[in-house]
Amino acid sequence: MKKFAVLILSVLTVITILLYKNGMAAAVDKKNMPSNIESLKSDMKKGYKEIYLAGGCFWGVEKYFASINGVISTDVGYANGYTENPTYEDVVYRNTNHAETVHIVYDHKVVSLPFILDMYYKVIDPLSVNKQGNDSGTQYRTGIYYIDEADKPVAEKSLQKLAAQYKGKKIAIELMPLINYYKAEEYHQKYLDKNPDGYCHIEKDKFEYAAKAVDTSKSRKNYSAPNKAELKKTLTDMQYNVTQNNGTEPPFKNEYWDNKKKGIYVDITTGEPLFSSSDKFDSGSGWPSFTKPIDGTDLKENRDTSHGMVRTEVRSKSGDAHLGHVFNDGPKDKGGMRYCINSAALKFIPIEEMQAQGYGHLIHLVD
Repeated sequence: MKKFAVLILSVLTVITILLYKNGMAAAVDKKNMPSNIESLKSDMKKGYKEIYLAGGCFWGVEKYFASINGVISTDVGYANGYTENPTYEDVVYRNTNHAETVHIVYDHKVVSLPFILDMYYKVIDPLSVNKQGNDSGTQYRTGIYYIDEADKPVAEKSLQKLAAQYKGKKIAIELMPLINYYKAEEYHQKYLDKNPDGYCHIEKDKFEYAAKAVDTSKSRKNYSAPNKAELKKTLTDMQYNVTQNNGTEPPFKNEYWDNKKKGIYVDITTGEPLFSSSDKFDSGSGWPSFTKPIDGTDLKENRDTSHGMVRTEVRSKSGDAHLGHVFNDGPKDKGGMRYCINSAALKFIPIEEMQAQGYGHLIHLVD
């Protein structure tokens, strides 16, 4: 287990962080920034992008991100402190205020920054201050550090979305430009590859999850829906009423409520992938229920006050089809959510047909 340490911020560091957090980064003289920042920028691989994420002990965080499809390379180091070329001992014992950070180089044609950040949130406690797992100290704080100004609004939007899930609780993740980054000692690099049984605060099943994760937004086709006249011709009366008129089909008397086959469920109006059979469960409601949508699927959620109730409606993004509702009474061990979806809004693609129908990139989600 890594040693614990509680570090005190220097006045200089506090001032710097406050400047950035209050949107005053422009007031900092870029000429005084450590020279290695410019060299990091110049070293960016053509066509690739970089982001730096602090999420506790960097051994596990690096292995986790290195497993994700589209991540080209990773290394670990010490970021945004106020001393040059720190050693691990300096960071632990000498109040340097560096954060253990993973440098991620990724192919943005395969994986997007919003997807990377969503994956990041799955392995940290976003409310914890200077502590992740059993490790405590400012070097274990959480942070998103960018070198491309265009990444700032993307990260801000992502953090706003995360904050909404925590309903007013303060998110501890700091968002700042990368001020400095010093690569850690060689024995820290790919540590868990060299020491498979080494300490890690991230559960091993998370590494398997990362290896299977796919940013479907990057493989998304044009899933635009036909006009309503066309849909009227191609859909059944029930399918049209549900998707276009916010209707609800009868429980236990619909096509997929008890379907146990492997495959994916797509929007009946567009073919957009929505849910995997791996996330389907029997909720007892009589409608198909899922713990989550396919990673990368961005469903619309609206407040629904119809029928004297207050519910959260779920609609497909591309087709704007009414799908059903989402509730927070799902399996606790799988996130606690229940997506209660009308069969009439879905088309099931069996795993045996996924490749032929253009969904081969998602087979790993159900196999």
